[in-house]
Amino acid sequence: MRLPHPLYGLYERRLASSLPREQLPRHIGVILDGNRRWARSLGESTATGHRRGADRIADVLAWSEEIGVEVVTLWMLSTDNLSRDPEELTPLLGIIEDAVRELAATRRWRLQAVGSLDLLPESTAQVLQDAEAATTDITGLHVNVAIGYGGRREIADAVRSYLRERAADGATLDEIAASFDVEHIADHLYTKGQPDPDLVIRTSGEQRLGGFMLWQSVHTEFYFCEAYWPDFRRVDFLRAMRDYAARDRRRGK
Repeated sequence: MRLPHPLYGLYERRLASSLPREQLPRHIGVILDGNRRWARSLGESTATGHRRGADRIADVLAWSEEIGVEVVTLWMLSTDNLSRDPEELTPLLGIIEDAVRELAATRRWRLQAVGSLDLLPESTAQVLQDAEAATTDITGLHVNVAIGYGGRREIADAVRSYLRERAADGATLDEIAASFDVEHIADHLYTKGQPDPDLVIRTSGEQRLGGFMLWQSVHTEFYFCEAYWPDFRRVDFLRAMRDYAARDRRRGK
């Protein structure tokens, strides 16, 4: 239930000012879920839902920036999504391409493509590569754009990359197996060199990860929000931060 405007604004400001900055996440993962259901609930087209969802992305990045988050990973399209009906997938890819171009054009955030670009149409892969290249000099918030992403695929790609690297150095299979360690996978993930996500937010009420950052999320906190992604508000974001800050993070200890 939404508060009347004057009280809503006051509540939001108080919520923002009460957050303990030293206890907020460095890396936030966001599963952008609910575009289609949002559209259906309003009698709109699926494409309209995806466009409204794309419009919400810059807001969330700005809110993250405000509280000092260092990395945001946005899961915009999974490998499973690539099997959708072309009548939905084709316009969705176009919307994603436009969104990525617009984010890069702001020159505000550094973008990194995260996923299997070889599974994407050439035009989409090119947009991602161009956006990444155009923002490499930008410092500040680092934004991973996860498109054509699947957690199992990422782990498989990491193992393949490690094996090829060792084989190129002349190592035998027995030598590779004898020295293989979990850190070798971590060093070959799409997000290598980045902190693991402290918090993953999923919108739309679904309480599952669906394969998002399987390796990196071993000690991650999760927050499930009822709002569909196009309706995700700053107050929803701040509530997620408040919930996270109140948790006792033991990291498996």
